[in-house]
Amino acid sequence: MIQSATVIGAGSWGTALASVLAMRGLQVQFWGRDAELMAQIRATRRNERYLPDLTLPESMVITSDVAALQPADLLVFVVPSKAIRSTAELIASSKAAAQARVLVSCAKGIDLETGRRMSEVIGASLPGVPLAVLTGPNHAEEVARQLATAAVLACEDETIAKALQACFTLPFFRTYTTDDITGAEWAGAMKNPYAIAAGIAHGLKLGDNAIAALVTRALAEMVRLGLAEGGKVETFYGLSGVGDLMTTCYSEHSRNHRVGVMLGQGRALDDILASTRMVAEGVLNTASLHRAAKARGVRMPLLDEINAVLHQGKSPVEGMRALLSRDPRPEAD
Repeated sequence: MIQSATVIGAGSWGTALASVLAMRGLQVQFWGRDAELMAQIRATRRNERYLPDLTLPESMVITSDVAALQPADLLVFVVPSKAIRSTAELIASSKAAAQARVLVSCAKGIDLETGRRMSEVIGASLPGVPLAVLTGPNHAEEVARQLATAAVLACEDETIAKALQACFTLPFFRTYTTDDITGAEWAGAMKNPYAIAAGIAHGLKLGDNAIAALVTRALAEMVRLGLAEGGKVETFYGLSGVGDLMTTCYSEHSRNHRVGVMLGQGRALDDILASTRMVAEGVLNTASLHRAAKARGVRMPLLDEINAVLHQGKSPVEGMRALLSRDPRPEAD
């Protein structure tokens, strides 16, 4: 039975998950790297920077001091993909990892240097500890308001999956299980670039028809690359695939969608990223996914154009025009 957890990462999703685990009755430690932020959260029990409407319980230990962390059954990594390796190495050297029974990755991305999934990066620093992934169409803002939410817990060990499912289940938070870690992680990483594309289409005022077509073809590309990487097709038609894709492409809470909208409206990417503390994972992950697709020989014209807009200087208008001028093809191709 899992009785204690350390949530690593004090963004909006880390804050929401720390609250979920505390509500479930676990002893929760909440760690973030920013000492000023963690001091503010500890004093007010609210993360004013990222999730101001959620009050955290007094029983939760809140700290920025890795040395102060005590051993916990469960380590939940909720940091941006670019910080996963350094954070996992830091936590591995602390007492928090001394008795860890399972590691849960909530980061959505593929490592640019190695092509590894986030759970694989974490596992390299904490070998021998079972791994799981929590993913799905989950916006922290709605979890904080206790709006109905469904997530998927991916783990190869059924016993561990069921134990984790119990930890992440509340009346408003329903968690399903799968043994397809590979598919769940690739799906979670891939939806972000397409959310940027959907935002660009929105910013360019292309209309609902165009955005619906874009999202549908995005799913086809996700399935092609996901299967090539070893995922199961049914995973991409579940919560971690089409569910997360729809939420990220259409929601007002989606950081990646907001980046795309501003790009479509003519703002420069550097200016957009400098204007927010939030991390839009799709910007960096587009490069990782584009590299993976080329290595596997998987045809992904949407991703090619998103990569060209984000990383090769092509304008959003030119990118959309290139997609619309492609030769006609059968839908199943």
